[in-house]
Amino acid sequence: MDQVWGNRAASAEAAITKRHLKKLWGLPGTQLGVVAWPPVRKYTLFGTWHYWWQAHLLDCLIDAQLRDPQPERKTRIERQIRAHRLRNNLSWVNDYYDDMAWLALAVERAGRLAGVEKPKALKKLCDQFLNAWVPEDGGGIPWRKQDQFFNAPANGPAGIFLARYDDRLRRAQQMADWIDETLIDPDTHLVFDGIKAGSLVRAQYTYCQGVVLGLEVELAVRTRDARHAERVRRLVAAVEKEMTSDGVIKGAGGGDGGLFHGILARYLALVATTLPGDTPEDVAARDTARRLVRQSAQSAWDYRQTVDGLPLFGAFWDRNAEIPTPGGKEAEFVEGAVNASAVPERDLSVQLAGWMLMEAAYSLAENASEHDDSEDSEDEE
Repeated sequence: MDQVWGNRAASAEAAITKRHLKKLWGLPGTQLGVVAWPPVRKYTLFGTWHYWWQAHLLDCLIDAQLRDPQPERKTRIERQIRAHRLRNNLSWVNDYYDDMAWLALAVERAGRLAGVEKPKALKKLCDQFLNAWVPEDGGGIPWRKQDQFFNAPANGPAGIFLARYDDRLRRAQQMADWIDETLIDPDTHLVFDGIKAGSLVRAQYTYCQGVVLGLEVELAVRTRDARHAERVRRLVAAVEKEMTSDGVIKGAGGGDGGLFHGILARYLALVATTLPGDTPEDVAARDTARRLVRQSAQSAWDYRQTVDGLPLFGAFWDRNAEIPTPGGKEAEFVEGAVNASAVPERDLSVQLAGWMLMEAAYSLAENASEHDDSEDSEDEE
């Protein structure tokens, strides 16, 4: 069965490679993901490119390199990073701290795990997060610059990065404690989206749960402070109860939402492989996380479509995928977020989540342990 998951992950990678990877503006030594398939001209010219989707594409390439190290994939990782900076106006930063956090996580992993190091980029991004910490304003770090919305999707991944990068554990712990004190629903124990002008934004998204799981696992491993493992156990139980249907992680459609359940699957896999502790509660949390990833992956695979011999994943992993066609409403950027295409399977985000899920399922295989995603086997980011 372990090889089955490896084969499925490889098929997901091949689908993205064939349908979405393209040189940036025809320039040699570059590559980005076209944000829709079938594409329209503005997408193939990268007039639209979605910074944070590209960061997750980079992360998936690194997952694949861990699964099956290949020189040509390392080259694709290098091209992806180079093109990201080029398309972002020769800069690593933008106005959104959550965007930058996703990129920071991927670039850190590229250096540590794939040998593609960008120390200047990491320092630049790290400084962004350290300087954005404003507890006097109610944060946390804000969602974007000059904004008073402090949310889990910015603080979670930024905290994970700071824990991994140069062991900035004190700030990472402050961020985790802020989330726990401010954004936890006392009824469900899930993570609220954020807080704006002192009022909770009570939406509960799968990826908010994922990034908090990732942050608390990193801190549980690195600090051995019992409060972090306790938070992981509590949140895994809440996710199973509130954010799955028959053991399958719930989807959120296309656009930005296409990535949400994939991100939760990534960090549930991290819980399964990395959460320390030998108590029955620790074992149960790891087992639950493993089961949710595997059941979601099996369901997503069962409900996929096949196009030219390669998988096309659904936006919802418990129902049949729909094969997209040219035309119809396209994904659009509105007020800082990307809304879905008429057929959400058209969006790169949805297909990246399927690939991410297959890699997460493979990472749980016994023979994948030698490729664990850090020197201390703590990182399935």
